[in-house]
Amino acid sequence: MHKTLRTRRIALPATAATASLLLSACGGGSTSGSDVKAFTLTINDDNHIVQQELTALGKGSCASQNKTLPLKIQTLPIGNVDQKVQLLAGQNALPVQFAAGGTPQLTKTLDKAGQVLDLEKTLKDLGVWNNIQPAAVKTVENLYGKFNVMPYQFNIEGIWYNKKLFADHGIAVPTTYDQLVAAAAKLKGAGVTAFSADGKDGWPLTRLISGYIYRELGPDALQAVADGKAKLTDPAYVKAAQAIADLGKAGYFGKGVGSIDYDTAAQQFLTGKAAMYYMGSWALGDFNDPVKNKISADNVGFMPFPAVKGGKGSADQIPANVGLPVAVSAKSYDAKVGDWLSCISKNYGAASLKDQGTVSGFKPNGDTGILPPLTQTVQDTITKTKTSTLWFEALFNTKATETSQTNAAPLVNGSISAKDFMQKIQADLDNG
Repeated sequence: MHKTLRTRRIALPATAATASLLLSACGGGSTSGSDVKAFTLTINDDNHIVQQELTALGKGSCASQNKTLPLKIQTLPIGNVDQKVQLLAGQNALPVQFAAGGTPQLTKTLDKAGQVLDLEKTLKDLGVWNNIQPAAVKTVENLYGKFNVMPYQFNIEGIWYNKKLFADHGIAVPTTYDQLVAAAAKLKGAGVTAFSADGKDGWPLTRLISGYIYRELGPDALQAVADGKAKLTDPAYVKAAQAIADLGKAGYFGKGVGSIDYDTAAQQFLTGKAAMYYMGSWALGDFNDPVKNKISADNVGFMPFPAVKGGKGSADQIPANVGLPVAVSAKSYDAKVGDWLSCISKNYGAASLKDQGTVSGFKPNGDTGILPPLTQTVQDTITKTKTSTLWFEALFNTKATETSQTNAAPLVNGSISAKDFMQKIQADLDNG
């Protein structure tokens, strides 16, 4: 898992000046579809999986497309991608494919300027729309308002658990939040840390808050906050923060959660020191690695965040993200680009699973090889998921995201109240 997929959305959005430049860009210097000489891609340099898979397709299933329009990849450090995309957009010189912005706002601004290809319409016109997973469609729509990025990566999130520890302590897999809390209490009583969590970075804790919010209020609960129809300070939202604070107060995260980083949290779970671990499916690489995973992959189970009694949401509404997705330039589109997009849509899903062991937002048509059981579980869950949700900060501005994540550990260790936690974030949203 590339850490960029976990942290990318704290990048600064396009400034007002940049937005004005992008919206006004037109005419001179544009690259019309007929002028396209290569299937160009500008992407962050640490995103090796997408680069390698597109290169492999260009030599295999998409060889004829590659011969007609050669794949050409430019890589940049993750911190430079947004600036480069903004610069090229202002010059009407975007590559055919480019990494979408660090926040959804940049892609939305480019879309308003006519720079981003409407992929739903395009893929439907090409007859390949049914190759996109419904859960990926929903996730992209949640982020951007429409389907306009290629879901080369797709991750679901939930609670991974140690099957042996559950069995040893007579715990059935929780299907309700009350059962989850009861399981945590039983584990703590037996001297086992219930939840391993990266409190230093904060976002694994805030994911639990959004999990509760979605189960209590339904899958549109945080969109309502983004639209100004609700506030995080409303009682039902504060209740969710309080629920997670209560887990901390009861000691279910163990000692010193605020000083535990990502790698330490993972190690706690993979060495059997913690029974549960909320994380995204990008962790499959660690779970399937016999060197890192001391409890064995066979001993790892997956469960969605459980239902809240009387809540409007349901456990089959899975939190998901599309990593750092890739948009397509509307001004560069022509039939040759369309041929590439068709070929990718048909072949990327299976190829990514077989070659990289990674799940994408494309349906896995064809030979996927023999998948590790956990990877197959994730793929099956994605296939069955029709409604996905976002993570807590997905629709927040940069300041609110920072406030949320830096105050997550204080929330669970009792240094700040649930009400104050939500008030701080809402203030940043109101002033953003």
